[in-house]
Amino acid sequence: MKQIKNILAIIGLVAVVSTLIFAVQTDSVDTIEKKETSPNEVKDLDKNVADTYQISAIEIPKDLNFAGEPVPQEDPEIMERVDREFLVNTYWQSNALLLMKRANKYFPIIEPILKKNGIPDDFKYLAVAESGLENVVSPAGATGFWQIMKGTGREYGLEVNDNVDERYHVEKATQVACDYLKKWKDRFGTWTLTAAAYNAGPGGIQKYMGIQQVNDYYDLLLGQETGRYVFRILAIKEIISNRDKYGFQLDEEDMYEKVPTFTVEVDTAVASWADFAELYEINYKVLKRHNPWLREPHLNNASRKKYTIEIPNKGYYRVGSVGR
Repeated sequence: MKQIKNILAIIGLVAVVSTLIFAVQTDSVDTIEKKETSPNEVKDLDKNVADTYQISAIEIPKDLNFAGEPVPQEDPEIMERVDREFLVNTYWQSNALLLMKRANKYFPIIEPILKKNGIPDDFKYLAVAESGLENVVSPAGATGFWQIMKGTGREYGLEVNDNVDERYHVEKATQVACDYLKKWKDRFGTWTLTAAAYNAGPGGIQKYMGIQQVNDYYDLLLGQETGRYVFRILAIKEIISNRDKYGFQLDEEDMYEKVPTFTVEVDTAVASWADFAELYEINYKVLKRHNPWLREPHLNNASRKKYTIEIPNKGYYRVGSVGR
């Protein structure tokens, strides 16, 4: 019996000592944490990200217009569609920044061609909506900044074949877009409907106007893409034109710029554009960057047509070693 009492006493003593050790350790950890964490740091731990990053609704300008044609902003359905495009295009910040940077590079090429042809300056934002100012190809085969179909390009005088595809030529494609827009402005009467027809095709717009018996873009019930199209252009126009207002901070050195170039005329076949590029101390990649309409690494040119090749001035590109 005495032996049992001694064992119980030992167990009790161990339990008491363990409790004291745990209490001392806990107190020590608390003390260390309090010493290592300043009052400001403790306060920061309680902060929510919303304290430093505010997401808000966007105030829509009261005088929205496309090519001088006013948007019916008194209509709540119209304003919901406007609001959607402003939100999507403002808060997709990475894309908006890229559009602004590219616009600085390519708008000076596009603007004078629009002006020369009597096309409102707002149509440069149509090119942004179409392609993001990149030489992209749609699933349907529409190509380049202006998303021109092969048949349309040929109809309006562009060369489109395996060797050469002038839908990738910014200046020539812009001229075709102007010719196309002027033709359909005469048919539809407003620049807004003309822009919609550029996206959906004139036949599609005419069909919907006949079925629905209306003659205004804002009165038409259209598919998702064309229904959003003009509203997206309006948002892009406003955001790019007033980037500070929408929170985009860009300095001039942040912008993309066109590299100065000179031109060379070619009226013969070219066996290798890589060899041609070497003559001007550049490589094939740089040559194609400035002449994306050259689609193969050679040029057949059996007809001895004259082509104008753009060559960048020296010193703008890292070219590395050229030749074999």
